[in-house]
Amino acid sequence: MTDRADVPSAVLESLRRICAGLPESYEEPAWVGTRWRIRQRTILHVFTAQPGATGTFSRAAELTEPAVVMTFRAQQEDFEALVNSGHPFFRAAWGFDVVGMIVEPDADWAEIGELLTESYRKLAPMKLSRLLG
Repeated sequence: MTDRADVPSAVLESLRRICAGLPESYEEPAWVGTRWRIRQRTILHVFTAQPGATGTFSRAAELTEPAVVMTFRAQQEDFEALVNSGHPFFRAAWGFDVVGMIVEPDADWAEIGELLTESYRKLAPMKLSRLLG
């Protein structure tokens, strides 16, 4: 069985490339998995969820096998569109603006980059957000 903290290195490297372009964002270990933050706000959290063992995440994502899950913030209109679109997106277990996403092996990293950039814009100070153009 895969540990909840285990995230495939290819996924972590892809996320690191994306987050490297987000001014002053930083990576740190989370209570499980890894997260990226701006100041004290979490832009992205990624970990491996286990069916049944991960409680609300495995229920929200309707997991039947271990899966890499990430959570991020979205503007209200984007949040509704994403969670209502279904797999791979779901309503995370907390927060009115937190989207969950199952990271599939064939994930669209350009789309993930756009989603994480918007998560950053939502949480970063305006002066940093403006640096993204």
